[in-house]
Amino acid sequence: MQNGGPVMWPLLACSIVVVTVIGERLLFWIQIKRRRNSKLMDESLRLAESGDWQQIKEKTRGCEDHVIRMLNVGIMHREYDMSKAMEAEARQMSKKMSQFMTVLDTMITVAPLLGIFGTVLGIISSFKMLGTSGIADPKLVTGGIAQALITTATGLAIAIITVFPYNYFKSRIEDAIHVMEKYATSLEVVYQKLRSGTINET
Repeated sequence: MQNGGPVMWPLLACSIVVVTVIGERLLFWIQIKRRRNSKLMDESLRLAESGDWQQIKEKTRGCEDHVIRMLNVGIMHREYDMSKAMEAEARQMSKKMSQFMTVLDTMITVAPLLGIFGTVLGIISSFKMLGTSGIADPKLVTGGIAQALITTATGLAIAIITVFPYNYFKSRIEDAIHVMEKYATSLEVVYQKLRSGTINET
């Protein structure tokens, strides 16, 4: 911190923000994984094929799986607009999944820029020193430039470390959205088959 100069303080703040957000997102995805219930999702679709909506409601009561919650919202609004109801629920869930992702994206961009800014400030002060003392002691100048480069190295390190969890969280979001779309489409197809069968019978 002393060698890097004043710009090291905002870089320290960036690193604290990154660690906090990564920790919060990791806990969030661990909770999502614990709540997943693939067997119950498939069972809900099988019950939907027979139109046993009450049985689905009873079996999924208290379940915190986001996909099952989305299916329940669709079933609840099946007489009005199942597709839009599930879409709204899925959009709300994807918003929660994407929370703080813009913060990580910003840190990936800002940290290296802050590092370069600190280096430029350090080089300017080194050249000022060179202008006042001449080349009597070049070690002072080269030492100042070396210290100035610490901020660039720190900024790049923060950005590089942040890229990996950022891309991991993005892939998790894409996978979760894909699963929600898959089950929502399956429920819509099942419901349309039931409706067409009922219409044909009448």
